[in-house]
Amino acid sequence: MAIELMSDALSNKIAAGEVVERPASVIKELVENSIDANSQMIKVDVYEAGLMRMKVTDDGDGMTESDASVAFLRHATSKIKSEQDLFHVRTLGFRGEALASIAAVSKLTLKTSTGDGAGILIQYEGGKEISREKADARKGTEITVDQLFFNTPARLKYMKTIHTELGHITDVINRLSLSHPGIRFTLAHNDKVIFKSNGRGDLLQIIAQIYGVNVAKKMINIEHKTLDYTISGYIAKPEVTRSGRQYLSTLVNGRFVRSVILNKAILSGYHTLLPIGRHPIVVLQIEMDPILVDVNVHPTKLDVRFSKEKELFIAIETAIKNAFRQERLIPDYTEKKPKLKKEVSEQASFSFDHTSSDIPDTERKQVSDLNARVNNQDSAAVDESDRDETGMNNFVPQIDELTDHSSDDRNITRDIEQHAATAFPETVHENTERLPEATVDSSSVNEQMMEDEREDAANNSRMPLMYPVGQHHGTYIIAENDQGMYVIDQHAAQERIKYEYYRDKIVEVDPVLQELLVPMTFDFSKQEALLIEQYQTDFEAIGLFFEPFGQQTYRITAHPNWFPAGFEEETIRDIIAQIIEDEKIDLKKLREDAAILMACKKSIKANHHLNYDDMFELLETLRKTEDPFTCPHGRPIVIHFSTYELEKMFKRIM
Repeated sequence: MAIELMSDALSNKIAAGEVVERPASVIKELVENSIDANSQMIKVDVYEAGLMRMKVTDDGDGMTESDASVAFLRHATSKIKSEQDLFHVRTLGFRGEALASIAAVSKLTLKTSTGDGAGILIQYEGGKEISREKADARKGTEITVDQLFFNTPARLKYMKTIHTELGHITDVINRLSLSHPGIRFTLAHNDKVIFKSNGRGDLLQIIAQIYGVNVAKKMINIEHKTLDYTISGYIAKPEVTRSGRQYLSTLVNGRFVRSVILNKAILSGYHTLLPIGRHPIVVLQIEMDPILVDVNVHPTKLDVRFSKEKELFIAIETAIKNAFRQERLIPDYTEKKPKLKKEVSEQASFSFDHTSSDIPDTERKQVSDLNARVNNQDSAAVDESDRDETGMNNFVPQIDELTDHSSDDRNITRDIEQHAATAFPETVHENTERLPEATVDSSSVNEQMMEDEREDAANNSRMPLMYPVGQHHGTYIIAENDQGMYVIDQHAAQERIKYEYYRDKIVEVDPVLQELLVPMTFDFSKQEALLIEQYQTDFEAIGLFFEPFGQQTYRITAHPNWFPAGFEEETIRDIIAQIIEDEKIDLKKLREDAAILMACKKSIKANHHLNYDDMFELLETLRKTEDPFTCPHGRPIVIHFSTYELEKMFKRIM
């Protein structure tokens, strides 16, 4: 077969297959060009989710006629002049492929002007220029893309429903608005505005528009700086979780990126605060020298590589942990209300009730500030959209979005609602110690409680003083203070206490081996056997000596004495699995997993009745832990019912 050069038309169509996957890809490339052109206002109009028409209008620098002609040639760019520039990329676009690729598979019209004299209007069809004429002198650029994939009908077969494609477009605009809150973005579908930001640079306001005000109220600001990195943004409290990682928004030098290392660092920062299988909502902005990141990994420019991964990982982890150390992470019970769907053109109006005297002054001020910030916006509300079949429609704006709760939260809430009107029974189970009967001056008790809480506030304890008043089903401790009522999962509370104890003790243990009377025998796959040979030195360093006992069989006669009793084989297989996944042995993680396992097995279980002294001691010990809000598996330990919420439930407040 003879080797021939491809025609420009064919090569452009192939390039379009990498850059232009769907209408959202076109919007992303065109809007990024508008951002690079120093635009302060960018308007995106789409019709039939972009399959019929897309138009991006900006007030940026614009182009001269000569630049407008060259812009549609492959690899034409104003952002890269030399090889050195490729390692200091500060713009969103730089590859010079987008315009040529888009024009190759659509009917495209460009209208642009620098504001000095008349502008230029050029029309393309299938990548070929078909007309050129003078245009008005309005500064900026307007690009209209009609009939995407009109000359590649096979690509149209892979397009999803209008709802799905619109969801992807909304994702793009939301991500760009998060990374550039100082730009006014408008997105309209079939002439109806569905998203609008005011460009005032308020990131929390953008978060409120995208995820809902209830989520924005539960976001925590983070700030952290090292020699190489400046990290800022917002992280959700652990009670606000989602099932997928797509709510982790990582922005590097103003560019939305996908990175496994960044996601792992974020989850490591949350550590034991998240339930298993749940993920937080995070908007993380990272500023660094461009030389430390390689953005030229993929044509879509979403994937990046970092040259100092370990340092960046530690910086992100530290920033999140430091932010949480300043917070009380006790979830408040909030009466659920039905979601109200709104028309896409209806103006959004958000407000919280921040007038109650039971709400602390600091929280009232935060809520008031957020009200003012959100209500000053001129954005339109949007219906909440269902996730599409690809699972990618995660950024569609949601109005009055309610906080997710784990199944444990729901069970606790259900039990309390069922028994709220029932007094504690006078009789108790046989194995429950009756509280001593005594006559107490209630006024003196209240004075002592108030004094204790003033002292507690002065000590800035993250977990408030709580006074037990009883148990529910031998499982949940009911406690109170002047802020309201608390429900504590006694098993989760003791899990946290014992976990932190074992975690610290395991680290202190000398590397002593536990000799086995009967050796353990393991049959491994060929891959696992090869790994054992490859990492033999690493295994011996942590006290594991594998002796060959057949072709793919090994035996172990001793293991480190910190292995959980009864779970030695499981721990060893976990080590093998860790090497397969991470290509290294993470001793810290292994010891932590052992501490979690021991804490769970040795903690009090449900339906275990405690007397008053036991309950009080448990709560006081919990207050002294490092993270008293969740068990090691991320489930909440304490739920708070404010006096205000209790009075609302009993209709004392209407």
